[in-house]
Amino acid sequence: MKKTLILLAMVVALVVLPFFVNHGGEYGGSDGEAESQIQVVAPHYEPWFQPLYEPASGEIESLLFTLQGSIGAAVIFYILGYMKGRQRAGDRT
Repeated sequence: MKKTLILLAMVVALVVLPFFVNHGGEYGGSDGEAESQIQVVAPHYEPWFQPLYEPASGEIESLLFTLQGSIGAAVIFYILGYMKGRQRAGDRT
């Protein structure tokens, strides 16, 4: 029981702590930083291609990014579970 409470407190701390660490600074993500660094290093750089789909807002972009990550995690954990199930089935025979 004590171990569960400690783990729960750690999860809550990991969720809440980032809101206070940044001290109100704005986080723009790595894409914006990469673009600004490219402009510094090579001001005449032209992108090779344009995005196929440009989301209407940042919320939709975040939703699609989260959906992509969730689908990827589901595939990875399905494969791991399938392999573990095959291993257990092999151990029984």
